Amino acid sequence: MSLAADLVVLLIALLHVYILVLEMFLWDKPRGLKAFGITPEFAAQTRVLAANQGLYNGFLAAGLLWGLSLGAAGLPVKTFFLLCVLAAGLYGAATANRRILFIQALPAAVGLALLAF
Repeated sequence: MSLAADLVVLLIALLHVYILVLEMFLWDKPRGLKAFGITPEFAAQTRVLAANQGLYNGFLAAGLLWGLSLGAAGLPVKTFFLLCVLAAGLYGAATANRRILFIQALPAAVGLALLAF
């Protein structure tokens, strides 16, 4: 199960790197507009806020990668950052878009379950 848990953690970290790129660099580009279902006008008005969100997603990814780099000793680090991802996903699903529940919160919950075994 350890390998499966680490694989899920790695995939979640890579997802958050991708979200960082979308929010920080592609927010007002066709890929970002499509990914978030926003208009160019809205993207222009919220670009700085999106970049800030992207930075936070980068911190989540960095924490998960840090936990992975520690091997078995990284269990508390991976657990903490997966809990952060889960909390962010639940909040985002409740306040922004229900899809976030499946894109962010559910994978974090699966990762936490796998870490527990």
